[in-house]
Amino acid sequence: MAGRLPGAAAAAAAPLPRALLLLAVLALFSLTFLSLRSLRPAAAPSLAIDGSRRSIPSFARPSVYHSAEAFAAGYAEMERSFKVYIYPDGDPKTFYQTPRKLTGKYASEGYFFQNIRESRFRTDDPDKAHLFFVPISPHKMRGKGTSYENMTIIVKDYVEGLMNKYPYWNRTLGADHFFVTCHDVGVRAFEGLPFMVKNSIRVVCSPSYNVAFIPHKDIALPQVLQPFALPEGGNDVENRTILGFWAGHRNSKIRVILARVWENDTELAISNNRISRAIGELVYQKQFYRTKFCICPGGSQVNSARISDSIHYGCVPVILSDYYDLPFNDILDWRKFAVVLKERDVYQLKRILKSISQEEFVELHKSLVQVQKHFVWHSPPLPYDAFHMVMYELWLRHHVIKY
Repeated sequence: MAGRLPGAAAAAAAPLPRALLLLAVLALFSLTFLSLRSLRPAAAPSLAIDGSRRSIPSFARPSVYHSAEAFAAGYAEMERSFKVYIYPDGDPKTFYQTPRKLTGKYASEGYFFQNIRESRFRTDDPDKAHLFFVPISPHKMRGKGTSYENMTIIVKDYVEGLMNKYPYWNRTLGADHFFVTCHDVGVRAFEGLPFMVKNSIRVVCSPSYNVAFIPHKDIALPQVLQPFALPEGGNDVENRTILGFWAGHRNSKIRVILARVWENDTELAISNNRISRAIGELVYQKQFYRTKFCICPGGSQVNSARISDSIHYGCVPVILSDYYDLPFNDILDWRKFAVVLKERDVYQLKRILKSISQEEFVELHKSLVQVQKHFVWHSPPLPYDAFHMVMYELWLRHHVIKY
């Protein structure tokens, strides 16, 4: 029996490694299965306004956001905790506190001034504030005929008064302060305050990289000309038979080139001037409904209200403006719902647009409809509208301020 012991021991021990191997295989299979399940996208949150408006945003579709999940989580946290203190100084009947008006091409500035007071983000306790709003309106100054020279003096005196009266500016030299202006002259009005230009968050409609705009500190304010003359367009691709459309004044080099090269083209509806009202009622606006791609060249500044017009009417915008930090660029993937070109591409414009297949155009159009809610202002503000998107951009930036 002693001679048979090694063989018997080997036979008895043989099932143990096989059993361990089987357990290892089962464990590996289970882990793989669970890992694959974890890659499955989560159910889209169902968010609605007043029960009657469309659910927003729908994260189940191909996303127009850089990170839909990060946006959803961050937005919810912003709604819960973000607070802004509005300095109370300044007579509302002059240049401070209240908007000049909520219409016209600088309506975005007016709406922000009104919306911040209507929102849950406002706090009357500066010690609870994450950011501080400097409520001086260059648009109101412009409306009262204030010259640029006097504007800079008024702004400088007002802000220096806040510095001397309150302790909050000096904690960060203004890094946790912001101002809002849509008029391009309004940006220049703050140039007498170097620390404000350098440190504070500037929320502006003319966010050009080549004129002191600082990406990831400053914020691009969408220029929205409200009220819109006609209802929202969208989900109407069968009606869009015109390849491209632009009509406007030749007040920039790119517009001069655009008109000169394409004005007589048979597939691109390019007009040297705005369409005259004598031709018919709202002909200019109605053209957006019939067009696939609406050309948006920069004017006197990089920005144009034509971009928000195009989005509203369901016409895929073609951005033709260099050095333009597009609104909500930190959140939205513009290439999912717009065609973003360099100004030098104007000579190849028709070829580029015709190279986009019908299937690609339909996807761009569907994505465009998803972002329409982000480019409209309301009073009082509604979730995910232009005001809340600007607030989200501010909320993102407040995280990098330390004191």
